Amino acid sequence: MGTLRWSDADEIAFLLYEAHPQIDPLEVRFTDLHRYVTQLPDFAGDPAASTERALEAIQMAWLAYYKETR
Repeated sequence: MGTLRWSDADEIAFLLYEAHPQIDPLEVRFTDLHRYVTQLPDFAGDPAASTERALEAIQMAWLAYYKETR
């Protein structure tokens, strides 16, 4: 538990996709995305250390998983 950091975009994106398979990642505001990430059981990063770049990387990776099922 507690192994994911902001730089683990692909792993985080997969977990978000599993948790929210019906949500289009492009419709998620960064404030909500930040909350989704920090609420993941395996997330151990510093919530204050997130950046727009990290959130965008997570969002784009999540989008790739989302598109695979459409």
